[in-house]
Amino acid sequence: MEPLLKFDEVELYYDHVYALKGVSIEVKEGETVALIGANGAGKSSILRAITGLRKIRKGEIRYRGNRIDGVAPDEIVRMGISMVPEARRVFPFMTVRDNLLMGAFTRSDKVEIQQSMDMVLTRFPRLKERYAQQAGTMSGGEQQMLVIGRALMARPRLLLLDEPSLGVAPKLVQDIARSIVAINRDEKVSVLLVEQNSRMALRISQRAYALTTGKVALSGDSAELLNDDRVRHLYLGGEV
Repeated sequence: MEPLLKFDEVELYYDHVYALKGVSIEVKEGETVALIGANGAGKSSILRAITGLRKIRKGEIRYRGNRIDGVAPDEIVRMGISMVPEARRVFPFMTVRDNLLMGAFTRSDKVEIQQSMDMVLTRFPRLKERYAQQAGTMSGGEQQMLVIGRALMARPRLLLLDEPSLGVAPKLVQDIARSIVAINRDEKVSVLLVEQNSRMALRISQRAYALTTGKVALSGDSAELLNDDRVRHLYLGGEV
């Protein structure tokens, strides 16, 4: 069966410095796949290439069998791919409600948009509590919930998450991890997760790729990688 997303032998450069060199990954329908590795390994570059924010030099990116490298970013969203960027980019002076509605900019079905809103508020009760509050006044963890909820308002089939635990209090990291599992399981949304918190990423994904300087160093089932001595040494600080 054709994977939902196929990233095939992709090369991507910033000026003359390569960020990705012959990288191949795939995401099957219904699974969560993690990308782990140090800063500068190329994890976020993969997401930028998928969403059309960076043009690739070589290779192909296919979504549902169709090439999407070269497609405009807004059209990629319409095709069913939503991204949650690093650093919680909320609209700080807009309310939680209005931030969420911004995620539905490609949709005109008012009844179904409200159904999506109800789903997001059920998934993230804190957002319901702060529905009329300005997004910029919320905590980092709450803002992360908001940007995930905003991405879900586009009704994606594939959700791209860039460092969702970064700068978030440990207790809320657990809440966000549980929400990612639930979104994948209950909403039937496939997930590509970029995370420096490798332990968390491997525990909530089915498969994973470990990147080093723009290349895939290791890949396999997440449970096996969690117990792999090389992964423990390089990405888990020697512990599990």
